[in-house]
Amino acid sequence: MRLSQLIVLGVLLGLGAGWWLRRDAGEPIAVALPATPPAAVTAAPVKPPAPARMDAAAPALTLASPGADVPSGLLLPVQGIQASQLRDTFTDARSEGRVHDAIDIMADAGTPVLAVADGTVEKLFDSERGGLTIYQFEPSGRWCYYYAHLQRYADGLAEKQAIKRGEVIGYVGSTGNASAEAPHLHFEVHVLGPEKQWWKGESINPYPLLQAAGR
Repeated sequence: MRLSQLIVLGVLLGLGAGWWLRRDAGEPIAVALPATPPAAVTAAPVKPPAPARMDAAAPALTLASPGADVPSGLLLPVQGIQASQLRDTFTDARSEGRVHDAIDIMADAGTPVLAVADGTVEKLFDSERGGLTIYQFEPSGRWCYYYAHLQRYADGLAEKQAIKRGEVIGYVGSTGNASAEAPHLHFEVHVLGPEKQWWKGESINPYPLLQAAGR
């Protein structure tokens, strides 16, 4: 018998003996299968996630227009002053923790103060802080213009009087708590509530409104 045949016979006898012993022990018989090379695994291409669909029925984000709730076409209220001379003092700190809520327009005492728009003189008032002041309502009743620290009113100015844009309504001064060494016009713009109270309103910054007036 050839050597190769003897080797095969020995292997078969060994397998048979192992099978017989495992059968007696009650173990399952493992059948060896010829090994085969694993099939090549091809990864499926990963698709990028599709962009979220914009539903036409969803509400769009709307930004408020800068001029939607503020007056436009205002005149610079101090004669001879240019927009380039203005300084934004709206958020400047004041005594007792207050914020300025206005713009101070520096000018020589006695310089004419002009109505920034058409409207009506709602109130002439002499206050401790503001000195001689004017509250003007514009025709729609949405806004109030406040002029303070006046040296004096224009001759004949009276409450409920209609005034025109550019009309002289007073003169720059330093009445109230203003320094005599720094005469100026303290000018505010208020959004009026439904009650239309001259002493009550939400302040908005006059600086950009007057800058636009100088363009």
